[in-house]
Amino acid sequence: MKASNWTVYGQELGSRLFIGTALYPSPKVMMDTIRASRAEVITVSLRRQTPTDSKSGDKFWQMIEELDCHLLPNTAGCYSVKEAVKTAHMARELFDTDWVKLEVMGDSYNLQPDPFMLVEATKILIEDGFKVFPYTTDDLVLCQKLAELGCEVLMPWGAPIGTGQGLLNPYALKTLRERLPELTLLVDAGIGKPSDAVQAMELGFDGILLNTAVAEALEPETMAYAFADAINAGRLAYEAGVMPKRDNAKPSTPTLDQPIWQQHG
Repeated sequence: MKASNWTVYGQELGSRLFIGTALYPSPKVMMDTIRASRAEVITVSLRRQTPTDSKSGDKFWQMIEELDCHLLPNTAGCYSVKEAVKTAHMARELFDTDWVKLEVMGDSYNLQPDPFMLVEATKILIEDGFKVFPYTTDDLVLCQKLAELGCEVLMPWGAPIGTGQGLLNPYALKTLRERLPELTLLVDAGIGKPSDAVQAMELGFDGILLNTAVAEALEPETMAYAFADAINAGRLAYEAGVMPKRDNAKPSTPTLDQPIWQQHG
């Protein structure tokens, strides 16, 4: 059984997995893994590879086109508002999309987004007609500010990029889901294994964006299948309604009067 479709900035999607294009051991592994993931949106970095920078860049772009997925360019590696905005504009021109995953880093050690520059860059890009997917921390007030600026999608981290630590603060993520019910929320960064993705989806998140957990697996293609199934399962569980936790035991078979074998004699 497949979980329900969803809409992201007006685009209907079947898969709830966004997947990255970096870190794979070879281009072929990247292609096979992305296909196995059943993802319909892939992230691409302008700084890592562009369609026109070299022969290798042109080959990479041709492979991306073959996948026939929606592109989500990112501003990875930007540490200032000016740099992020410039990169976003270049990406829109090169990739012919107004979607942008906005990253404005504030710390080079844990790659934490700078909240002040993120808000400023978001405001500029929305005014410039972009559909912004901000990579943010799980801070509620920051996410509320981004929503007020016009973001329909937010992508809070589960843990710092590439750590594979999973959801370090489930309470904060649950709070975001409860307080921002109308927004589309994806967990971006920190997912290490399929069970992490299930946990996020059971909290009510709409999707997952990941790269390292698949690309650095011993068998990336197999891991992509695992994540695709896990995300679907987590969403189905959320849609079905997970039973509440209880402090006391409750029998699964209620006892009414006498057992059936004692009722006839």
